[in-house]
Order: sequence, then C-alpha cells, then structure tokens
Amino acid sequence: MSVENWPVIILGGSGYVAGEMLRLVAGHPQLALAASVSSSQAGEPIAASFPHLKPAVGDARFATLGEAEALIESEAHSILLSAAPHGESAGLIGQMIDRAKAAGTELTVVDASADFRFADADAFKAVYGKPHPRPELLLEFTCAVPEHAPAVKTAHACQPGCFATSMLLGIVPLVAAGLVEPTFYVSAITGSTGAGRKARDTTHHPLRQSNLFAYQPLVHRHQPEVAALTKAATGQAIELNFVPHSGPFARGIHATIFAPLATTATSDDVLETLTQYYRGAPLVEVDPELPFMKDIAGSCYASLSARVENGTVVVCSSIDNLLKGAAGGCLQWLNRLVGLPEATGLTAPAAGWL
Repeated sequence: MSVENWPVIILGGSGYVAGEMLRLVAGHPQLALAASVSSSQAGEPIAASFPHLKPAVGDARFATLGEAEALIESEAHSILLSAAPHGESAGLIGQMIDRAKAAGTELTVVDASADFRFADADAFKAVYGKPHPRPELLLEFTCAVPEHAPAVKTAHACQPGCFATSMLLGIVPLVAAGLVEPTFYVSAITGSTGAGRKARDTTHHPLRQSNLFAYQPLVHRHQPEVAALTKAATGQAIELNFVPHSGPFARGIHATIFAPLATTATSDDVLETLTQYYRGAPLVEVDPELPFMKDIAGSCYASLSARVENGTVVVCSSIDNLLKGAAGGCLQWLNRLVGLPEATGLTAPAAGWL
C-alpha cells in the first residue's frame, strides 16, 4: 500500500450501504481497504455476502471490532466509514475515537447513520426516543449535504439520510434565493434497498413488486432532519409536509418538491437559480428536462429540474439512495476531509437499464 493511500475501516460491513462503501473504496485511487467489520459475519469471506465484489475484495474476510481497534492504534492516520445501524453507530464510533486518542493516532470518521444528524442530544432524543449514546461528540461532526457546507471546521462528518438528501438538494437553493414561501410539500418514492438488508413485510418481493404505497405520511423521521438542515444551510425555518412511498424497484429515489412562489420567477428563473447554486458542484446536474431515475441509479450523481405554473414551483430531484444518499455522499465527505477533490473516485456514470 502506498503511503499516499489511507487505510479504510468500515463498520456494519455486511449491509447494503457497506457493500457500496466497499465497492467505492476499491475503485478509489487513494484509499485501501484495511478492514470491514461485521459482528454477525466476522471471519467469513466478504465475497460470501457480496458475490459481485469478488474481483475487488478477493479472499478478504470480515474483521472483528478488536482487529479494527488494533489497526487504528497502529496506523498514523486511518479512515473510519460507519454503516452501522442507527442508535449503535455513535457508540462504536466513540469507542474508535477513544482508541485513536489514547494511541496518539489520527482518525477521520464519516457516518452514514442518523446518530450525528442533529446538532444537539435533545433533538436526537425527540426524534428517536432514546438518549444519544455519545452526546459529547456531536460538535465534532458536521452534517449536511456536502454541496451545502462549503466551509467545514469539524474533524468528522455525517451524511444526511437518503430521502433527506433528495429533498435538501431541491429545497435549500430555493430558500437561499428567497424564491418561495417557506412551506414545502414533498412526495418521494424510494427503492427497496432503502429498507436495509434484513427482510421485512414491506420489502418482501411478492408485496413490493408491481406495487406502490405510502408509509409514515407527515411523521417520517427525515421531516425534522430536513427542516433542521435547511435552517443550518440558509438561516431560515421552513414547514415541511413529507409523504414517503415504497416503489417496486431496488435502488433510487425520485422526489417531487412543491412550494408556493414568493416572487414572479419563471421556470427558466428557477432553473438558473439551481444552476448557479450548484455551479462548481461536480456531482449535481441541473437540466431543463425532467430527470429519469434510471439515468442516475447506480451513480453518485444527483439530477434536478424544475417547473413553474400558477404561482407554484415544482422541483424534481433524483438520486441513488445507496450512493448519493449514503455511501457516495460519505466518500464525497471523506474526500473533502482529507483534502482531495470531492468527486475523486465518484465520477463513474450510471449503469443504465438497471
């Protein structure tokens, strides 16, 4: 391994998001997998859980938490990507940070869970119904869509949720430009991989295929997350009314975002606002044509478009839930934290026809 390659440890290594982290790390020019930790699969071949990754991971096996801790103590600077479950990730991350501090080594952390998405412990408890496991670490993390936080002063970062990312990409530029009244209505559809690897009634194939249904309307946990992160990015409070849906496909999110205009802006004006806001953002594409989800599924890109009619603006936002909404967003954050161009290793186009 070159001295220019950072060793990467992945937590929660056998889940879907971790699988995409493994794939992205394998294709990244300055990262090298050091360990993928799985409490349920420790010692088992990684390729047994992810056969499609066999060319990238070879005979590598899942590691134990103790093996990962030893790596953190021995490496001068290591990377920790957490795909551990909500409520568990912060405790594991805190344990790793403690070990690095005790050993005098450097550790850079990016978390894909919800554990560092709120700036204070009370907000976390209000949404998740339990105390935060490591509240003293909250101020060490920045949570935002990477494009919405140009200056980062913390050592670590946290990627917003997949639904939240799709919404924030459309909402934040409109609020920042003062184009809309601060009341949003969002209908968004996600693929079945968003429910994780463990089978549930709502992800069972006979129920999910050729089907479409809403769940947790107006009370989904991403609703307060989007409101909080919009205010952090723009300084303005919003009201959000969000209805998520489960779609009959494996990956991708398509969000339709509605808001009343506060100006006489036209469709062209809104498209220009989005274009200017994301100028220089290599992973966000703004197009006059409405996005097709299959054109971005399997990539780390986001696709946005907009229309205005009768005093209402509609922004359509499409992302891959596992990539731009999770693993890809985490690698984008990691690039920034270690001083690399943010799109390093993330620019492969979508596969198409998924």
